[in-house]
Amino acid sequence: MTLDKLPLGKAATIEAVGGEGALRRHFLNMGLTPGTRVTLRKTAPMGDPIELELRGYELTLRLEDAKNIEIGEPGEPGEAPAAPRAAIPPIPHPGHGEKKRTALAEDTPLVFALAGNQNCGKTTLFNQLTGSNQHVGNFPGVTVDRKDGQIRKHPQATVVDLPGIYSLSPYTSEEIVTRDFLVNNKPDGIINIVDATNIERNLYLTLQLIELGIPMVLALNMMDEMRANGNTVHVNHLEQALGIPVIPISAAKNEGIDELIEHAMQVALNREKPQRLDFCSGAVHRCIHAICHLIEDHAQRAGVPVRFAATKLVEGDAPMLEKMDLSENEKDMMEHAITEMEGEVGTDREAALADMRYGFIGQVCAESVVRRGESKEHARSVKIDSILTHRVLAIPIFLVIMGVVFWLTFGLIGQGLSDLLSLGLDQLTALADKGLTAYGINPVVHSLVIDGIFAGVGSVLTFLPIIVTLFFFLSILEDSGYMARVAFVMDKLLRKIGLSGRSFVPMLIGFGCSVPAIMATRTLSSERDRRMTILLTPFMSCSAKLPIYAMFTAAFFTDHKALVMIGLYVMGMVIGVLYGLILKAVAFKGEPVPFVMELPNYRLPSAGSVLRLMWEKAKDFLVRAFTVIFVASLLIWFLQTFDSRLNVVTDSANSLLAALGGLLAPLFAPLGFGDWRVSTALITGFSAKEAVVSTLAVLTGSSLTTLPQALGGMFTPLTAFVFLTFTLLYTPCVAAIAAVKREMGSAKAAAGVALTQCAIAWGVAFVVRCIGLALGLG
Repeated sequence: MTLDKLPLGKAATIEAVGGEGALRRHFLNMGLTPGTRVTLRKTAPMGDPIELELRGYELTLRLEDAKNIEIGEPGEPGEAPAAPRAAIPPIPHPGHGEKKRTALAEDTPLVFALAGNQNCGKTTLFNQLTGSNQHVGNFPGVTVDRKDGQIRKHPQATVVDLPGIYSLSPYTSEEIVTRDFLVNNKPDGIINIVDATNIERNLYLTLQLIELGIPMVLALNMMDEMRANGNTVHVNHLEQALGIPVIPISAAKNEGIDELIEHAMQVALNREKPQRLDFCSGAVHRCIHAICHLIEDHAQRAGVPVRFAATKLVEGDAPMLEKMDLSENEKDMMEHAITEMEGEVGTDREAALADMRYGFIGQVCAESVVRRGESKEHARSVKIDSILTHRVLAIPIFLVIMGVVFWLTFGLIGQGLSDLLSLGLDQLTALADKGLTAYGINPVVHSLVIDGIFAGVGSVLTFLPIIVTLFFFLSILEDSGYMARVAFVMDKLLRKIGLSGRSFVPMLIGFGCSVPAIMATRTLSSERDRRMTILLTPFMSCSAKLPIYAMFTAAFFTDHKALVMIGLYVMGMVIGVLYGLILKAVAFKGEPVPFVMELPNYRLPSAGSVLRLMWEKAKDFLVRAFTVIFVASLLIWFLQTFDSRLNVVTDSANSLLAALGGLLAPLFAPLGFGDWRVSTALITGFSAKEAVVSTLAVLTGSSLTTLPQALGGMFTPLTAFVFLTFTLLYTPCVAAIAAVKREMGSAKAAAGVALTQCAIAWGVAFVVRCIGLALGLG
């Protein structure tokens, strides 16, 4: 019997894991090993994928992949009842990481790697360790974000926030980056954060990190939740079993952080390596040690820890085999040792290693972890999921949630705050105008300040509250754990256009900003899925277009603003789906990446994390407003004010800008807006979409409050909607195109994205105008 046949609500024991390659290794690393008890908790609304419970956490899997996993006879959920055991006796504290004498000077520069699973509180801990002393860059040679920060009160110590991963096997780009950083950069210490409520799953990565032989401390996070549920982790037992310092913390409540920093500094300054590297026994133990002796010289020359290299070779890790540069004779000897081990244990190499690690972890947890039943957080998540991932209600609830988010963003909260800011900026502009007039300043300078800077930058700043509000809600949805459920619900739907549910998260982020959305595709392990998601993400209307939508709906669709805006978002998604079907049939044939994803418990988002994200987005918007948009506004003002002989013009129709815009205006005439000012605004929109509104304000000599009236003389309601359609679909901003170039590694591909989007935008806008004229709406 295979796992896809397991009845809902029933449990069974895994007997064998089929398949091959990196995917099968990923299954094993996630805990799907022979002998593991799994329970089918739920199926997605469309019948696929499924949600499994194993080793104390939830995992999603497609039915097609579940066919590769053989199980025993189904039974009732839960493990077989364990034999009663005596209370865990206390032991003395092992004292790892508590040497006061240091091998290095106190002011020695140190680099720490912060490593852990996804959804274990790593970002919260990083913020607690560094405060505001952090900056974001890229890892060398790749586009994965690298976030560094100085540890509080220790300016000589830097911590690098590595991507959240589940193992050091090369399955995703994040796992490759993390392993390369740890092996090649050799940090002075590792801070391994572990979710205490899901300790068995998290310790799998811990064992692999220990094998690196780097000074290390374990941060046992969410201990406040453990205590609240009456559960206990006997830290002394866990520390003795692992041979590294174990510090109980609560990153969200800032508990234990100072002690964690103190121990991390001590192990690094003392060069105190893990006291235990060997967690295996029997045939696996003999095989690993035989390979260690065989490759010792090669590992030393390559600068790789011998134990780590040996286990990777047993797994069949191709990059490590290439790095070791073994002779054919040595390869034969290694394969002989592995084959002998496989014969003794009765399974293949990968399953044997995964089973060895989880076997050790199970023993450690039995000796150090006491659980008194299901946690309140898990029980609460199950109840919430019974509604939010309900077979019938899941998709309607998602649409309602997004509708409420957009309504609050574009109406009640965001628009209200935007109107208040607009009033303040209008008063400031009027005050500056009166001051400059009273001073008798040169008319050209007066025009530069009022018509260029205030009209251009000011018209964009008013939309800051809308953008911050949108990111506020997106951050809550992501940090609460709901985004993972949306991916689970939408997987089968996205598969119809050749993608997996994991692609839905970057696309959803695209409603905020295309740049982080495109960068979020790095979490996809399939290059095919990653590239296809990048191409489809720009169809999700980003928040930078909100100023355009808000201005035109206020001018032409006053009574139906929300309806028109929602219609634009839906249109973008529909066109994206149609384009995806074309890509699937022409350029991206094949199957999407398997959908293997952990579903974390629902948690209240950290206020600090949400506020930090809002500040980062606001800062990013303000930087663009006072750099790109400021420069664009000045350039537009200059081109509008002067002619080819640099004489001040009395009519902007005689300006340099009119001449340049006139060259492109005929391209837009079939769409109903052949005015040179409109084509010019669309050109500046390539630098930043917010610049479209500021350019129109400068070119029409309008303020934010008078611009709707000015637009009324340039558009009809039909051509205004056609214009909105074009801006919805045409090329994303230069920052997004640059992100496409980085992610796809090709300037040609980035240029192709820009040109294709423009062509699609023109075609769809033309069709919309033709339909409108046919219906007599012209």
